[in-house]
Amino acid sequence: MTLAAQTILAVPPFPGGKPYPVVLSAAGGESHVRSATAEQILAALRQHRVGGPFWAPDDPWTIAQESVTGSADDPLMLLSAIAGKRVCLNGEGAFAALADRAPGAPETEAIIAALVERHLVQNVAYADPFTGQPTSALDLIETLASWRRLIDANRPIAAAFGFAHWKRDTVDPLLWGGRPVPFRSSHLAELNRLPKGASVAVWKSRVPADFLAALDSGPWRVLEVEDGFIRSAGLGADCVPPLSIVVDDLGVHYDPTRPCRLEAMLASDDFSTDLLTRARALRNWLVREGISKYGISTGSALPRPGGTKRHILVVGQVEDDRSVLFGSPTVRSNFDLLRRVRALAPDAHLVYRPHPDVEAGHRKGAIPKREALAIADSIDPSSPISALIGMVDEVHVMTSLAGFEALLQCKTVTTHGVPFFAGWGLTRDLAMTPDRRRPGCTRDALAAAVLLVYPRYLDPLTNLPCNAEIMIMRLLSGVKRQNDALVPMRRFLGWTKRAMKQLPNGQ
Repeated sequence: MTLAAQTILAVPPFPGGKPYPVVLSAAGGESHVRSATAEQILAALRQHRVGGPFWAPDDPWTIAQESVTGSADDPLMLLSAIAGKRVCLNGEGAFAALADRAPGAPETEAIIAALVERHLVQNVAYADPFTGQPTSALDLIETLASWRRLIDANRPIAAAFGFAHWKRDTVDPLLWGGRPVPFRSSHLAELNRLPKGASVAVWKSRVPADFLAALDSGPWRVLEVEDGFIRSAGLGADCVPPLSIVVDDLGVHYDPTRPCRLEAMLASDDFSTDLLTRARALRNWLVREGISKYGISTGSALPRPGGTKRHILVVGQVEDDRSVLFGSPTVRSNFDLLRRVRALAPDAHLVYRPHPDVEAGHRKGAIPKREALAIADSIDPSSPISALIGMVDEVHVMTSLAGFEALLQCKTVTTHGVPFFAGWGLTRDLAMTPDRRRPGCTRDALAAAVLLVYPRYLDPLTNLPCNAEIMIMRLLSGVKRQNDALVPMRRFLGWTKRAMKQLPNGQ
């Protein structure tokens, strides 16, 4: 007796999705998680407006019709009745008792509850779509509800620009709104075809300047897309696709000159106790496992090369990255950052960490080793960033995410630019932060907004949108998503660029 359950509690057909079966028969008395009462299931379905093809244009929860006609054997007739529609049924069948009943009437509600008990509770077991492990109907409905929110947020997207082909397979499910994501080439003609007020998803660093200018000054609603803060096991510059993104309709987190959704979340301080508890557990998990934006730390703690001296980690960045251009108005080069930190801490042991994209030979910002060691005491391009943060006493950044990761480890952080985590009372800020930001944010609130609420995550195993914990679990188990031909080629090109730079006279 699982047909109705399979139809009503169905997983959306996300592009490339490979969910575990979520509805199983428990008729043989197998051990399974109790599905909850019919009344609880009814309340959850109505609260979250999920069940059936809620991603489709004829979504049973949003269609305007007050009555629906169909077969008395069709489980969607039960769902329509749950959604408050009068159902007109053809013939006899499992749901014939609903025929032409007045929506909301006590007798109708009693029939609906009895049918839910029979078809969604009795002899039905539920499993988690990400793991296949037993779960309850209510937990499954909560997962469907998270997908409903995501799909509803994506429905307005009329076009998506600036998305590299190697990135689209993983971004596609996270931008899916019930129909294929409309990826387009970044040509003005494509942009001008869109109606006024249309929502446009864009990866701004990957579109031409004239296109970006037209987009920003035009009559469209811009949804800016960027990498999330726990991204992948590997570099984006090596064409390793992201497993998390952020989508912001106000601005973007790295640009302090205008508001963004992340900033609004932090300013509102509207975090439930449950969310803060979850954020604290996630923060402790990330620190314990050494997880950073691009990978996982392995091995033991690093020795302190400067002995008893105060150790400061200076984190280099890609100098033409948009986060530096927008968020670090005074200090814009890695060499200037090093000099400034040395002036502030003449007796400290400075460890300089080049940005991995720069070190890989793909991006701008390299400092010749001799010049760097004239200021810093050591250069560490290869140790896991989480281990480096754990070894030092302080971390100095322009806008680098390493500053946020250092806050998760409760380290002292000094910002020379205006990253998203500056201005909330958790960092020593040497640049002016926006008046929109006020001290008082806690580390758990920062982690809740940055890691749980603001980003979107993809499970690389099932290709389904997931929560942060599922994605991190996959990273820890070694599951990856990448093009096995493209990534090695990109790494070889980066190695070639580095080797060429080391030849005398650039020969």
